[in-house]
Amino acid sequence: MMRRHGVIRSFFLFMALCIVCLLRPTSAGDGGDDDGRIRRGFDIAPVPLEFKHKNRALVGLGSYIVNAQAGCNDCHTRPSYSPGGDPFQGQPTQINAAEYLAGGRQFGPFTSRNLTPDAAGLPAGLTFGQFRNVLRTGIDPDPPHDLLQVMPWPVYGNMTNHDIRAIYEYLRSIPSLPDNPTPGP
Repeated sequence: MMRRHGVIRSFFLFMALCIVCLLRPTSAGDGGDDDGRIRRGFDIAPVPLEFKHKNRALVGLGSYIVNAQAGCNDCHTRPSYSPGGDPFQGQPTQINAAEYLAGGRQFGPFTSRNLTPDAAGLPAGLTFGQFRNVLRTGIDPDPPHDLLQVMPWPVYGNMTNHDIRAIYEYLRSIPSLPDNPTPGP
């Protein structure tokens, strides 16, 4: 009888362990966890990153969000790809690092903003609170404070504060560039 209870107890312990393992996020580096996304973010960052006075984990996660999920390069880099590096033309992808996130892409009367850090180290010249507000509300921080018409802020506004903080930390770590001198499509 005692042996039977031990077997039953062992069975239930084994089943509980299996359930815990199935519910736990993977940590095999395949991107199913924050560690995997952080590593991947560092792998795909198209520019050198500055880590002084920054949270490395947030920088890596921010790079992953900006470069693998949010597609910020598509609108805020003009042109998005270097010559010979346009995947839409069957070429191996090569992000235009020389103009990376410096803005200048035209969408009718709208021009994408330079997201690189200003002289004070603020991405797009915005504090974190201002940056978060733009992503949450779509209100342009510049007068006359119109509602942004091209920026997909209704989608980005659903991000967690942690993810928005990661994006901001990543943008603080990229090279500062002047506004793109040749705005266009």
